[in-house]
Amino acid sequence: MTQTTEAAAVQRPPKPTRVRVHRAWFVAAVTFVTIIGAAAFRSVPGLLIDPLHAEFDWSRGTIGAAVSVNLALYGLTAPFAAALMDRFGIRRVVAVALTVIAAGSWLTVWMTAAWQLMLCWGLLVGLGSGSMALAFAATVTNRWFTARRGLVSGILTAASASGQLIFLPLLSWIIDRYDWRPAAVTVALAALAVVPFVWLLLHDHPADVGQKPYGAAEFVPKPPPVPGAARRAVTVLLSAVRTGPFWLLAGTFAICGASTNGLIQTHFIPAAHDHHMPVQAAASLLAVIGVFDVVGTIASGWFTDRFEPRRLLAVYYALRGISLMFLPLLLGPAVHPPMVFFIVFYGLDWVATVPPTLALCREQYGEDSAIVFGWVLASHQVGAALVAFLGGVARDTFGSYDVVWYASGALCAAAALMALVIRRRGMGAASVA
Repeated sequence: MTQTTEAAAVQRPPKPTRVRVHRAWFVAAVTFVTIIGAAAFRSVPGLLIDPLHAEFDWSRGTIGAAVSVNLALYGLTAPFAAALMDRFGIRRVVAVALTVIAAGSWLTVWMTAAWQLMLCWGLLVGLGSGSMALAFAATVTNRWFTARRGLVSGILTAASASGQLIFLPLLSWIIDRYDWRPAAVTVALAALAVVPFVWLLLHDHPADVGQKPYGAAEFVPKPPPVPGAARRAVTVLLSAVRTGPFWLLAGTFAICGASTNGLIQTHFIPAAHDHHMPVQAAASLLAVIGVFDVVGTIASGWFTDRFEPRRLLAVYYALRGISLMFLPLLLGPAVHPPMVFFIVFYGLDWVATVPPTLALCREQYGEDSAIVFGWVLASHQVGAALVAFLGGVARDTFGSYDVVWYASGALCAAAALMALVIRRRGMGAASVA
């Protein structure tokens, strides 16, 4: 009996080893949800232009100027926010940023003058959103991941598009059925709802939970807080501007912002409405861009881990420029198959530029890459701000957006050429500071 029992014990298959998911993936998941919640504010500008013009009789140029302040601060705040995260931690900076976004959006409910739109939506929401910019995703990726960085940066970049997918149809329905004010309140509540997740679940560094970064061979101690966040951000910028790749990366990304946030996100809905397309239909098309943006950005992250990022950028910008040249021919009162094709094509390319741009920043600037990327992102938003303003001025002047579509297409062609001439540098690049 004893021998039988022993034989059975020998023949019994071993229990399967339990595979534990690395904590980095949980941090990435919380970051993804956080960016989705904060993405509500990015869905609103294009929806507000016509309602604010109708209620307050503000020109589209005036409203576009407020949007441009928002977009510019979104970018200019990013490098300082990245440095503040090194000083005070990711969790504190992001929680405060979400609260500022909520306050700015909530206060717009009581505005009666254009300067109040500049203050609330331009200044407050711009400052808060800048701290929730892609520099946040870059910081999380750099700290928590050694392997799969391209894929993770693509996933986190796609979170913004996912938020657009969720909020655009909802906010357009609220504005159409009720008013723009309930939509502003919805944005505020969405930002506030994410704060508890950030405070309780978003760890600053793998060492906080006793783990190595994902894919790292050795344990990485948590670095001490870096004092002088503003000074460090400026010092890194002053060093980076002495290098040629910085200007090429900043120039291409400025064109990226001009042709996405500044152009399509801000002006597509009013442009479609000019052609008698219902606002909800135009907003739904932007949401569809968000669907395919998720696919395109994650795929771009996967490509970036395997292919030359310079060539990827050149292809992305060239295809985007070609698609914009055809857009004036596609706008009309109804949604037809060629327009759907444009939306799918453009969505796949929307922010596919982010993973290869991040990879090139890491290649060129090493440990300071998150802050350098913050400054590159600032150029992205300055480009977006200029087109958000100039697009409104062009509409007021010429009565249509056609000249803006063609000019943006030409700029994308220039960006494709700029991407190809960025010089190579070893992955072990030294800090620029």
